[in-house]
Amino acid sequence: MALPLPTGLVPTEVAFLCEMEMVTIVPRQRLESITLLSGKTPALRPPHRAELPLWLALLLKKQRRANIVPPPWLLPASLQDLVNQETNIDPEAFSPPPPPPMRSDGYGAAHSYTQHSTNPADVVLAPPFLPSCTQGAPSGYLPYHWLEMAETLLAHAADDIPGAADARALLRDLQEVRAAKMRGSTRHLEGGGGVLNLRGVGAMELAESRGFVLGIVDGVRKLGASVEASRREEEEEEREGGGGGGDSDDEMEF
Repeated sequence: MALPLPTGLVPTEVAFLCEMEMVTIVPRQRLESITLLSGKTPALRPPHRAELPLWLALLLKKQRRANIVPPPWLLPASLQDLVNQETNIDPEAFSPPPPPPMRSDGYGAAHSYTQHSTNPADVVLAPPFLPSCTQGAPSGYLPYHWLEMAETLLAHAADDIPGAADARALLRDLQEVRAAKMRGSTRHLEGGGGVLNLRGVGAMELAESRGFVLGIVDGVRKLGASVEASRREEEEEEREGGGGGGDSDDEMEF
């Protein structure tokens, strides 16, 4: 008999999917293109930068064939702005996700890739499929896989990140603040009519908090069902009591 699978992705599966995200590297050796299931990788020619999947970039980093360029949102200055945003500027909501990528229309204006697109292959979908929601997220924004990617880079490529110790401490503070917000946001579910706003929440945060949130929702549903059952029982008792009293009065008058 097969064991029941948990609902949604578990943290280990989310970390595995994060390894498919693209990162920027600076090669230290020449390497020809490699054919992968997702397509061919670019040929590496030092010192020109290239984008590779995270798992391949970590492999080249371990072999001392390349250095990983840290994403701008992982630098200490960006993390400090995010901690200030989460704690002081807007302590009730999560920081917004990265903006969609823009392109110039040739007249000095910028539009998103989803507007006026005639080729379906050029249409950019919603997060986490936006290029800006991965390693290309600008400073001051957190991509969809921010937590697992930051932990991976700090664990295996800390020498490529300026101020890695400060970044690690700020990342811990940011994680604690957002975890407290996730736990506190469940108070909107009281009464069964609240809506949980998850805008800006990352993949690993969803995987780690899914069990807690589902437990809260299930508890609220059970409480609502018990209250409704008690109310119906009281209404039935009042109806039966009122009907019995009316019959006795009629009999006495007769």
